[in-house]
Amino acid sequence: MYYYEPGFVHPDFRLNGFCLSPENLRKVAYDFIKEGEDYERPIGNFLLDWFDDKDYVEMRTSGTTGAPKIIRLKKHHMVNSAVATGDFFDVGPHTRALHCLPAQYVAGKMMLVRAMILGWELDIVPPVAEPLTKTPKNYQFAAMVPLQAERSFEALRRVKKVILGGGKVSPALSVRLQTLPVEIWETYAMTETVTHIAAKPLGEVAFTTLPGVSVTTDARGCLVINAPEVSDTTVVTNDLASLHDAHHFVWLGRFDNVINSGGVKLYPEQIEEKLSLFIKRRVFVCGLPDDTLGERMVLVIEGEPFELKEDCYMALDKYEKPKEVLFVPAFAETGTGKIQRAETLKALQP
Repeated sequence: MYYYEPGFVHPDFRLNGFCLSPENLRKVAYDFIKEGEDYERPIGNFLLDWFDDKDYVEMRTSGTTGAPKIIRLKKHHMVNSAVATGDFFDVGPHTRALHCLPAQYVAGKMMLVRAMILGWELDIVPPVAEPLTKTPKNYQFAAMVPLQAERSFEALRRVKKVILGGGKVSPALSVRLQTLPVEIWETYAMTETVTHIAAKPLGEVAFTTLPGVSVTTDARGCLVINAPEVSDTTVVTNDLASLHDAHHFVWLGRFDNVINSGGVKLYPEQIEEKLSLFIKRRVFVCGLPDDTLGERMVLVIEGEPFELKEDCYMALDKYEKPKEVLFVPAFAETGTGKIQRAETLKALQP
């Protein structure tokens, strides 16, 4: 475990080109809060929290599958997570890194922690869909959500390594991004484990755990994470997984999304991945009550209604074809852009 001295800032750390001591970072934090742009205020709030006397920082979970909640992450766990990231991705002192994620959430906060602990040269830009338009520089490391990578496709050539999180990378986007001369990784993460505990290069199937992390599955087939350097307790997830071994796993989907239709278990995320090759809109599939089947699978599509051709279903198995297609003007989302299935379905109810 990495030893963390409270208030430590790596001597090589730079923020927007400036070498800043903890005291100067507090001053920057106050400036961000009082006079900064909307995206800078959460950065200021976090910096003040980071340098206070508490040994934890309060975080809000994303609320993807339920109501968001406040949890406490210990600062030394956050430091250990930063060190594991540095080791896994080989990004040490003097790494030129881009911060383009909202600092209200753990991913944005952790970019700041990594920079301060590992000695990065960090530039902060607004967390917009095309963040690289806000800077002409080249970078060695950046963390983005899939939408940012998609909108920044050509500009990504200016980044050596990119990690993607906050949502599944679609097969079509994955194939496209793999044509770039950039090292791009998809991550598996949650707030409770201080962001990512595993990653995989685009194009690969199995995730590899970060240093100090091992995994098993429970009786449901859901992932159980043992990561003592970032969590005091074992983390039991609702993510179905197929294990290769204690350090490699394939993510199958959410346990709470599984549809039991006429005794056949259907895995929405896998079906959605197949459909994404043919339907160029955001979609999800879900189960609705059915007197005969127990649950019937329906396809929900975002946007104006249109006629689906039968070719859209050519990649599906016979049980995976939806019984009904529904359209909704816009999906309900979390603050980080993840689709809220249950909230979206409520909008369809009469």
